[in-house]
Amino acid sequence: MTAKDKDSLHNLIEKELNSNDKILKPDFSKQAGRELMAFYLQTKFHQLVNFDSKANQPIFNYVKDDFIQNFSCRLVSEHKKRIMVGITGESASGKSTLCKAISSVIRSFNMPVSVLATDSYFNDISDLIKKYGSFDALRDNGYDVDSPESFQLDILQKDLKSLAEGKDIYAPEYLPNGTGVSVPKSKFISSNKIIIVEGMATMYEGIKDIFDVKVYVETDIDVRKERFLHRAFTERNQDFENAKKHWNYILVAGEKYIKPSKCYADLVLNGSSNMEYFCQLLEYLHTITNNFEV
Repeated sequence: MTAKDKDSLHNLIEKELNSNDKILKPDFSKQAGRELMAFYLQTKFHQLVNFDSKANQPIFNYVKDDFIQNFSCRLVSEHKKRIMVGITGESASGKSTLCKAISSVIRSFNMPVSVLATDSYFNDISDLIKKYGSFDALRDNGYDVDSPESFQLDILQKDLKSLAEGKDIYAPEYLPNGTGVSVPKSKFISSNKIIIVEGMATMYEGIKDIFDVKVYVETDIDVRKERFLHRAFTERNQDFENAKKHWNYILVAGEKYIKPSKCYADLVLNGSSNMEYFCQLLEYLHTITNNFEV
């Protein structure tokens, strides 16, 4: 994020806050008020994307032509429904970092948000790990951990639909300790107004159409490799040879299972973009859609 980009965004936010040209706050309990807000949101979002296109390192790589119109219409017709955001991308693309940035900004606005990782829905493979001796040995013998069949997609689908309908859930928890154990109904997830779900399984069949906003995070392969190997050494205590093996595995798995989901995305975001800049964009979007004359 350049100083110029930062100053430009700061100036835009200040200009919006101090503007005397504001619309009257719509009555969101009425159809006409929601329609006015939807039109306003469309206009301001297009302005935001145009601003970003001139940045040194834009966050938006792609925006589907009809995304903002469809999304704003959904807000009008189903305004009481939860807003479901699905974030996917290849390993080490930055989807978890992006998810944390979005949820942090939303919380700073005192808005309720829930976060769920689809990795919690991996199958329990503890018996297979015991049989082969380790997860790495299981992988080397052909177990495809990233395939749709390796997830409890039926439970994930049911839980996401419950969250979208305003019902709290207890999600499973896949233990990240190499045992392959999945604990059923372990993590309480409240159904807040905004629900962010991240992970490779968000765009699998039977899951992707639950989301109102589909986000794909893409990052240069060299950046991803550096992130992946750093994480393997510092967080997972993997030796170089095994880390290299797993990197080669996820490259193949990514091509097979994750890259094809890019065509479903409403937004393709740059996983190398500065998160401070991205958070400021969200702040600006919040400001322009909540700064009314009352």
